[in-house]
Amino acid sequence: MKKRLLLVSFMLVVSATLHAQYKTITKKDSNGFKYETVENDPSKARIYTLENGLKVYLAQNHDEPRIQTYIPVRTGSNNDPEDNTGLAHYLEHMLFKGTSKLGTVNWEAEKAMIKQISDLYEEHKKETDVEKKKAIYKKIDEISKVASQYAVANEYDKSVASIGASGTNAHTWFDETVYKNVIPSNELEKFLIIEQERFSELVLRLFHTELEAVYEEFNRGQDSDYRTSHEAMMKLLFPTSHYGTQTTIGTSEHLKNPSMVAIHNYFNQYYVPNNIAVVLVGDLEFEPTIKLVNAYFGSMKKGVQPKEYVAVEPPLTTIQSTEVFSPQSERVEIGFRLGGVKTEDATYLSLIDMLLSNGQAGLIDLDVNQKQRTLYAGSSPMIMKDYSVHQLTGMPNEGQSLEEVRDILLGELEKIKKGDFDEWLLEAVVNEFRKNSMMALESNDAMATEMYQAFIYGRTWEETVSEIDKIAKITKADVVKFANEKYGDNYAIVYKRQGENKDLVRVENPGITPIDLNRESESEFYKRLKNIAVQDIQPEFIDFDSAIKKDKIGKVGGTLYSIENKTNDIATVTYIMPVGTDHGKVLGLAVGYLDYLGTNKYSAADIRKEFYKLGIEYSFSTSTDKTFITVNGLKENIPAGIALLEHLLTDAKADQEAYNNLVDQILKGRQDAKSSKGGIQRALSSYIVSGEDSRFKDIFSESELKSLNPNELVKIVHSFSDYNQDVFYYGNDLAATKKAVEKHHNLGKNKKVPALKVYPEPETTGTVYFAPYDMVQAEISFRGREIKFNKDILAASNIFNNYFGGGMASVVFQEIRESKSLAYSAYAYYFNAAEKEKYNYVMAYVGTQANKLPQAVDAMMELMNDMPKAENQFENAKSSVLKNIATQRYTKAQIFYYWLTLKEKGIDYDINKDLYKEIQTMKMDDLVDFFNKHVKGKSFNVGLLGKKENLDWEAVKKFGKIKELTLEDLFGY
Repeated sequence: MKKRLLLVSFMLVVSATLHAQYKTITKKDSNGFKYETVENDPSKARIYTLENGLKVYLAQNHDEPRIQTYIPVRTGSNNDPEDNTGLAHYLEHMLFKGTSKLGTVNWEAEKAMIKQISDLYEEHKKETDVEKKKAIYKKIDEISKVASQYAVANEYDKSVASIGASGTNAHTWFDETVYKNVIPSNELEKFLIIEQERFSELVLRLFHTELEAVYEEFNRGQDSDYRTSHEAMMKLLFPTSHYGTQTTIGTSEHLKNPSMVAIHNYFNQYYVPNNIAVVLVGDLEFEPTIKLVNAYFGSMKKGVQPKEYVAVEPPLTTIQSTEVFSPQSERVEIGFRLGGVKTEDATYLSLIDMLLSNGQAGLIDLDVNQKQRTLYAGSSPMIMKDYSVHQLTGMPNEGQSLEEVRDILLGELEKIKKGDFDEWLLEAVVNEFRKNSMMALESNDAMATEMYQAFIYGRTWEETVSEIDKIAKITKADVVKFANEKYGDNYAIVYKRQGENKDLVRVENPGITPIDLNRESESEFYKRLKNIAVQDIQPEFIDFDSAIKKDKIGKVGGTLYSIENKTNDIATVTYIMPVGTDHGKVLGLAVGYLDYLGTNKYSAADIRKEFYKLGIEYSFSTSTDKTFITVNGLKENIPAGIALLEHLLTDAKADQEAYNNLVDQILKGRQDAKSSKGGIQRALSSYIVSGEDSRFKDIFSESELKSLNPNELVKIVHSFSDYNQDVFYYGNDLAATKKAVEKHHNLGKNKKVPALKVYPEPETTGTVYFAPYDMVQAEISFRGREIKFNKDILAASNIFNNYFGGGMASVVFQEIRESKSLAYSAYAYYFNAAEKEKYNYVMAYVGTQANKLPQAVDAMMELMNDMPKAENQFENAKSSVLKNIATQRYTKAQIFYYWLTLKEKGIDYDINKDLYKEIQTMKMDDLVDFFNKHVKGKSFNVGLLGKKENLDWEAVKKFGKIKELTLEDLFGY
């Protein structure tokens, strides 16, 4: 598990000296634009401020011709009016609806109707008579239907899709609203044209259908076990400020009674350029980029600086506690209230959090998890503008009370206060940040995230860059002093117990007439946008023979694959074993047991400490037919890490008590999975594909677990390397690493690989499998078995997924969410198998209010049998896919793992070369042909999850033959 240091885990200067000198320098570029840069900043970022106050953050990464974009607005739910909570979040949704130019074919006619709808909502908000409110809403619905004939639904999404954007989304939190896209670098100007138009004005078109989508999101939150406990925690810690008195999603009462006038007022107040930033990280040149940003965003009129909401709470001097209930398994959460992002509290919180829980050698990692004193325990920071929360979480073992778990967690924190931790741990934590910093500098998203957070929290880039130095200067005595001063009775406890959640609020379905989608319509803005010519980026395809170096290693003919790391001094060694979970389920158990074992030389805790001191991580991962053992860290420590791992593999000692505890935790985890919505959904998804005989259910029984001899498990670990294996190395010291591997690691002794168990994939027959769960929504999943993997349909299925059901510009999203408001989440796609000789599947999903389920399923099945045809939407999907292939760059270690995935499919070259050529010539008729052959009329197995009493069973019967499953049916225990 990796954690980010405050805002800037990756901003440590990669050099021999830890304490670099940072200084903000103001310069002018050749165009005369002033910018700030920070001396010794490894990212070499530039921060511009336009004349209207808009901040522009730029950083370069030329690994691939793409740019990560974020447009953060310094406002969030803390600025919601107390009588209009949820407003900031709802506004975020509406920023996808277009403007008077984007998303309309007749603005003057549409404008008049939107005004009528707005007036009716004001009347609706004031009306107290229930029946009169319903009558007003009926008028809103009627006028909205007429207004929709002038709207072009999802034209913003189509616009960004047409330039090849991916990851299109947005989020709202307490102090921030952030809009995001990844774009091809050659499409930057068109992106800026779209975004400038988007932020220039607010048009609340298709308002009531989007409001219904937010209702659905509210209901999904009602079914979220963690949202329930989080909101309870925030209420205790922040009883008087918006952090605790309001939620981002808002109250059901406010969602039912929105004010379009209030939303406009909010937009006009906060969505001004001096409260917005543009963050661009990737394949860009500084001076042309800022010139473009200024050309489009510089003309926006500077507004009055919005008044900043500041949360102020009286001191928390007594322990606060509460209980919440849900069907899911129990846990306890402890939250300490500390100072916000600009205080030293946040810096110390980041360090203390890692001292407690860093996934390897923190106090909680070693003293609690490694010793199996609870089922799970961890620590996490939540750093906000005005306050921070340090949260400790624990889940009980069988028979253990939440109060006992609470005391264990607080006991680990008490060790920090007493200084009962090793001095080296501080240095090791800094070393881990240093290692992570090198890796994260290569990530556009990581860099862009740090930039937008610096903007949101009002931090200078120098403060951001120098944060690691502040951490490095903190001594053990400083930590002890701070912990004793700040970790007192300033905390809250939430006991999440199993039981019925009696506080659920179900937002009723108001009844909505489907709106017009106008798929073939295009605004004049969109037409002009499409006609703007850009120079295409040409795709680059990998020659695996030249990209991956091959050499022999060991005495049994293993292959050493390698790729040079030309970026930094991080190295990775991976042993590839030819055995996986389908060769025997005992393998996974043996590997899991290894986590709790020591050797003749080290205790189980001590060997974790030794790895952490080296800054080395090791990990095991398994697929159905392979196991990967990986060592990762600074290149100079890789040989020592290889030797230490080999010592563990060959000298691990069985521990009966540790095994007994492991069995108890496995059994407790299984019971918890049966009470978890996510756990039941996973089991149900497996069942509707595989039925009784599935991988999911092929596990050791309780009696088998208890009868296993742990010594036999250790023998499996000791002999694991006897299987012949290959090695992959990514780094810049191949010779030394090869020497270390051959010296320390057993590369195989021709051990026979066990027979691979083959699990059936029966034909899907149209059965509805129902699993009951106490929840507000209902979730329904479809699985239709298709042909076996065939590379000849990869191009068509790629286009189908983009066009039909894979995003906000897709047919499924438009029809089910935008037009009919039947679900917050709905998708459908063609899934190509990961291995040759395995079956492909047609998959679909709808999550909706229980009373909407029949309509939602009817809508989905109608689409699956009669795909709407829109020529312009097809061309948009085709263009999007081609641009994604053209700008895709597999680099560094990615090249090897891409090659491995292709090899599993029986492909020995970069298949994108074929796809790109084939997609260029595809027509709408080709997509229709694919749909008719592979999707239309498919017989689906259906998984239905929901509260039995809430479902319309007469309607459900229309889906097919119903089989109600027990938890034992699903889980096999």
